Amino acid sequence: MTVNPTTRRNLLGMAGAAGLVSALPSAVEGQTASGRSGGRPNLILFFTDEMRADALGCYGNPVVKTPNIDAIARQGALFENCHAQFPVCGASRCSLLTGWPASQHGHRSLYYFLRPDEPNLFRYLKDGGYDVFWFGKNDALAQETFYASLTDWFEPPGGEAGPFRGMPAPTGPVTMQFPSTPDRRALPDYAVLQRAIKVLERRETDKPFCIFMALVQPHPPYSAPVDFANLYKPADLPPLAPPGLAKKPGYHAAIREAYGLTQVPDAQFRQIRATYYAQVSYSDWLLGELLQAMERTGRDRDTALIFSSDHGDYAGDYGLVEKWPGALESCLTHVPLIARVPGGVAGVRAPDMVELYDIMATFLDLGGVKANHTHFARSLLPQIHGGRGDANRAAFTEAGYNVYEPQAFEPPGEGGPLYGKKHDLQNDHPEMVSRCASIRTRQHTYVARPGGQSELYDRLADPLETVNLIDDRAHQSAREGLQTRLVNWYIDTTGVPPMDKDGREAPPHPPSRLQPVTPDIRDRALDL
Repeated sequence: MTVNPTTRRNLLGMAGAAGLVSALPSAVEGQTASGRSGGRPNLILFFTDEMRADALGCYGNPVVKTPNIDAIARQGALFENCHAQFPVCGASRCSLLTGWPASQHGHRSLYYFLRPDEPNLFRYLKDGGYDVFWFGKNDALAQETFYASLTDWFEPPGGEAGPFRGMPAPTGPVTMQFPSTPDRRALPDYAVLQRAIKVLERRETDKPFCIFMALVQPHPPYSAPVDFANLYKPADLPPLAPPGLAKKPGYHAAIREAYGLTQVPDAQFRQIRATYYAQVSYSDWLLGELLQAMERTGRDRDTALIFSSDHGDYAGDYGLVEKWPGALESCLTHVPLIARVPGGVAGVRAPDMVELYDIMATFLDLGGVKANHTHFARSLLPQIHGGRGDANRAAFTEAGYNVYEPQAFEPPGEGGPLYGKKHDLQNDHPEMVSRCASIRTRQHTYVARPGGQSELYDRLADPLETVNLIDDRAHQSAREGLQTRLVNWYIDTTGVPPMDKDGREAPPHPPSRLQPVTPDIRDRALDL
C-alpha cells in the first residue's frame, strides 16, 4: 500500500501519459531483446556514492564533462529536484529500499541495516520472479538478509579504502585529498562494472534481472585516476560557498577547527573541488562502458536504467569536506535522478520535487510487483511517460542522533587518520550532531534543529544557501507554513503498523498443543 496524496492530480497525470508516443523501444510489448515474449523489463540501478546533482553537466554545471550521463538524460527523464532522506550512506539506502523515512524504523546510522523481518525492494523483486544481483558496497542489508533478497552478490575487497591501503595518510589538516591513483581499471568500481557486464552477456533465461551497481565514486578520499586527475583547473570552477557565514549550525565552525581546516586557503578547497569533479567524470566513463555493453548485447532495448546517488558532498563548500551526519545543506541532500526506460519519453525534465526512495516504487511498478507494506514512495512512471508530477509536493530529509541513543554514534577512537577526528568530535560534542529534519519546496529550505541553529533559505534567490532567513520577519509566513507541513509529515509517516496482525486472545494454557502437560510444567506455570 502506498500513501499518495493529491490522488486526482496523479490519476490525471497517468491518464495523460497513456497516449504519448514512446521514445525508446517498448520492453512490455511484443518480443524483447531477451527473447521473453511480453516480458517485464530488466532493471539496472547505477548508484554512485556521494554525488551532488549540481556536479553534472545536465544539471547545469558549466565545467564538468559528463557526456554519458547527459546522454541518458536526453534519452529519458531527468528529475531536477530529487532529495535524499538522510545525508549518510546507510540510512539513505535503507530508506531507498523501503520507501520509509529514517524515523520509521530508526535506520539513522551506519550500524543498523535492513533485517530479515523488514521489507526491502530487492526481496520483493526476487520473490516476484527477478534474478537480483548486488555488485559493490553494502551499507543497506544486514548480512542475514542477503540470502532471501539476492540471487548473487559481490563486494570488491578493500571497500572504499582499497586503493589507498598502505599509502601514508597526508599529514596536517584533514582535507581528505590524496594523490591520484594510477589505473582507472584497478579501482573497485571497475570490478563492479565487469560483474554487471557479465550479467548482460549471460545466456538467455526466462527470468528478468535486476542489477544494483553500488559504486564507491566520487566518495572521498578525493583522488581520481591519473588520466582524469587534471581534467579541471581550480581557477576555472564556479564559486564555492564561503566559510564563516552568520547563523550557521555550530558544527560548521567545530568541524573546521577539529579538522584543521581553518588553515586551508580557498585555493586548496578549489583543488579539492577540481578533484571531486574528476571523480565525477570517472563515474561518467564507467557509465559509458556500461551503455556500450548494453547496446552490444541488445539490453538497451529491454532494460530500464536509473542513475542516482545516496547523498552529496561538501567538496569545499563552507570550507568543509566530505559530509556530516547531522547536516542538511542542499549540497548533501540534492542528488541526481535520471531514468531511461523502454517506452518512456525522451528529453523529459521534471521540475517538481521528488524523493530518492521513489526509485523503489518505480522499480516495483516497472516489474509488476506489489509491495506488502505501507510506504511513502511514489512511482515516477507518470513523469517518465511524459505526464505531470505533483507541483505541490515537498521533499523531507532527516539527520543526526541524540545523546540518549549512543548506539547510533560512530565509535570514538576509531576511523583512522581520515575519519578519527570526525568520530571523536561527535562523541565529545554530541550537540554538534543532534537530530534535525528539513522540508524543501521548489523555492525554500527549512531546517528544524531543536538542539541548535534552525535555518530558512530562499533557494531561488540564494542557491548556495548562504543567507539564513530564519529570523527575518519578511519570511515569517513562509517559515510558519513550512513548520506546519513538517509537523504534519511526521504525524502522517511515523509509526506505521505492519500488515500482518496478531490475535488478541492469550495462547492455550497450559501449553498443551506445544508439549505434554506434566506436573512440573503446571507447577512452573502457576509458580508453585
